[in-house]
Amino acid sequence: MSAAELLLALKGLGTLERAKSSARFFKSEPGQYGYGDKFLGVTVPEQRAVAKHFKFMPLQEIDKALQSEWHEVRLTTLFVLVDQFNKASSDDEEKLLELYLENTGRVNNWDLVDSSAPQILGNYLVDRPEKRKVLYHLAKSKVLWEQRIAVVANMALIQNNEFNEILEISKRLLNHKHDLIHKATGWMLREMGDRNINLLCDFLDEHATSMPRTMLRYSIEKFPQTLRETYMSR
Repeated sequence: MSAAELLLALKGLGTLERAKSSARFFKSEPGQYGYGDKFLGVTVPEQRAVAKHFKFMPLQEIDKALQSEWHEVRLTTLFVLVDQFNKASSDDEEKLLELYLENTGRVNNWDLVDSSAPQILGNYLVDRPEKRKVLYHLAKSKVLWEQRIAVVANMALIQNNEFNEILEISKRLLNHKHDLIHKATGWMLREMGDRNINLLCDFLDEHATSMPRTMLRYSIEKFPQTLRETYMSR
């Protein structure tokens, strides 16, 4: 159950054609958000299948695997980490979360964030409101992916009908320049609106005129057409 064995397992499944396609899809060219990332060309279902075989990987090996230059190795390792977190005791949850937060620099593309932030950080915070300041710390980061973690981790809180954090973080990110944050924030606001549309409308009534257009568009995606047009016209 080592990082080296995980790499070998994934290398045996990759194809050059898929690797090239993934490199384009995840914007790994110079000047793009995923610049420098490398791909083996392994599908997500294949990665999930491999993760099941490595579900007992020790934390030390998980830490090593998260340092990998290969995108699929890091994503598969996050699948392992999420599985271990879901089955962990309270004490083990602390260790797994600590490992995750120590490696946010390796959770460095949107799929890596979205496949781990709600499941690990978000679920950890559901019953620990006193520790949610970590979300604001990440939201203030200069690292794009840590900011996205701060936003998307709110999925677990939103599903628990807790909206204070996503409302406050959304306000703080209204002037963010990157569309990956606009999309993530709009997505979380939409999820909140599914549960409390009045709260979302109150937020939009205050901020729709200053929100990035993409953030607004994502947040009102499920509104009736006439209401969508009303907000977009602002």
